[in-house]
This record gives sequence, C-alpha cells and structure tokens, in this order.
Amino acid sequence: MTDVIVVEKPDLREKRLSFALAEDRVAHYPEFRDFFVRTFDLDRKGLAEPGFVQAPSGLGYALIFLGRSGEPFPSGVEIHAIVDALEPVAEETLDRDLYAILRWMIAGIGAPWTAEDFDRTGRLYRIPAAASA
Repeated sequence: MTDVIVVEKPDLREKRLSFALAEDRVAHYPEFRDFFVRTFDLDRKGLAEPGFVQAPSGLGYALIFLGRSGEPFPSGVEIHAIVDALEPVAEETLDRDLYAILRWMIAGIGAPWTAEDFDRTGRLYRIPAAASA
C-alpha cells in the first residue's frame, strides 16, 4: 500500500470538500494530538488552514482541525475528500484511502501504537481495505 504524503494546499478552484470521517475526541489520546501538531505545524498555524494529504489513490484530502473551549488544540479532526465540483467519491476508493490515512497516522504516532496491530484489527473485523495492507 502506497504511503500517504503531506502536500501543500492544492488548487481548490472548481473543487469541493466531500465529508468522509470525523473524530471529535482527538485529545482522548494525547499522542494523536501531538502527531497532528507536529505533522501540520499546528502550533504555528492553528485554525488558519487545514492540513492536506494525498492518499494512495491519488485523491487529495483536507484534514480540518477542530478546537473546543477549554481543551488542547486540536480537540478533533474532520477528513474531507477533495473532489471535482459535482463528482461523487467511489465508496471503495474512499474506504481504502481512509484506511490508508488512519494507518499512516498510527505509524506516525509510534509505540505503543503500530500499523501492524491496526492491520490485524482490521482483518479481524473483516475490513476489506485491511486485506491489502
């Protein structure tokens, strides 16, 4: 499975953000929050702009970081596919890309989290995208 890569802000003209996934409790595990802060320079950027990644399919994704009063930033994240204005996202592509993004996050966080454990869990729950990881 090709790695997810962090990219600069893409040209969003004639594009739309298509909601894919939300996690509103990133701070539940501080290492996840720390990963996002480190990877997307959130200490400096804050809410100024999303983080952008390119998934194995070649499709771009915007990670929109959420803040909540009284909680360390970011407190949550929404993941949106960047698609042509009227085009839908194929469900299989979205599932594979989201799995790859989650796997990339876990690998970037490090011990005690491992991508291999994530893959084993995915296969246990028979997530189709886990089979190719």
